[in-house]
Amino acid sequence: MEVPRLGHNLTSPMSPCEGMIKNLSLDGIQLCEREGNKSQDSGIVEMEELPVPQNIKISNITCDSFKICWDMEPRVKERITHYFIDLNKKENKNSNKFKHKDVPTKLVAKAVPLPMTVRGHWFLSPRTEYTVAVQTASKQTDGDYAVSEWSEIIEFTTADYSTVHLTQLLEKAEVIAGRMLRFSVFYRNQNKEYFDQAKEVHGNRMLPAVKDNSGSHGSPISGKLEGLYFSCNTEFNTGKPPQDSPYGRTRFEIQAETLFNPKTNLYFGDFYCMYTAYHYVILVLAPQGSPGDDFCKARLQALDVTNNHFLTCTVDEEAGDGALVFQHAQDVILEVIYTEPVDLALGTVSEISGHQLMSLSTVNAKKDPSCKTCNISVGR
Repeated sequence: MEVPRLGHNLTSPMSPCEGMIKNLSLDGIQLCEREGNKSQDSGIVEMEELPVPQNIKISNITCDSFKICWDMEPRVKERITHYFIDLNKKENKNSNKFKHKDVPTKLVAKAVPLPMTVRGHWFLSPRTEYTVAVQTASKQTDGDYAVSEWSEIIEFTTADYSTVHLTQLLEKAEVIAGRMLRFSVFYRNQNKEYFDQAKEVHGNRMLPAVKDNSGSHGSPISGKLEGLYFSCNTEFNTGKPPQDSPYGRTRFEIQAETLFNPKTNLYFGDFYCMYTAYHYVILVLAPQGSPGDDFCKARLQALDVTNNHFLTCTVDEEAGDGALVFQHAQDVILEVIYTEPVDLALGTVSEISGHQLMSLSTVNAKKDPSCKTCNISVGR
């Protein structure tokens, strides 16, 4: 069951962490610091009678919550009034103790039937390794605590964003996408050596690569989905691709309908910014029935290819010849991942006349966690 919400009188008046946790509770869990293997708080005494939690199990892990349970001797259950849970990011286990800490790490909860849910985006982030240890405690009549020793340390990793979280990101992205502009080609910039290798080593094909860690930390496609990045944004005044690029001065262009057509599925992948005014939307194009399509179906929000706020493919009814019309959102930068290899013979390779603007590269770019436009209320 989930931990009930606590009042503000959990700690005794003499507890050194009272000022820290005053008026702060998350799903019935309050926060306090812990150092060492045993509690160092004043007002807490050791008593052998309280058992050390054994056989700790972590389950139902999401991007910002988990369930925890352990074995407890029935004879002492009635004496236990609270649990102390020590939660730490694994990478910070041996960090400089003078370094600023984002949040306290001891969670104090009233004793409830196990398993109990620990939830809170203030101290849990997606795709992050954590360590956890537990104490049992008994609050005394004078307000002090009798506590057990700390349990063994257990490690676990939080999950990616779920489709629920991605839908929240999608709805935020839709708000700022802007009007739709026509385009006719997808393009991909790299250095000349990349295309030489594609011709000489890979049979004239560009091969999918695993997506980097750019964007939201909880993105389910980072480090997992294989694909090729393409762009489709156009300049407002010319209707053509821009002549500058962060990724190289050699450009491959391909007609839009080769990659995007009624036999292609479209998925929303992410929405983020990099401490700038520009916002990026990651979309995935996957041929129906392909391995990439199967991957995305289980993890991402599918979009109607003919009617969405970012990238559309529709039949030109006025022309009457079945020609396809393609449009992209004006006010966001689209990063389109195509999940299959692409033969260079299907398009053209040429040099752009502009510059390579390295400062605009999104390779492994970290999302701005403070941006209210593109963040949701879970771990960033």
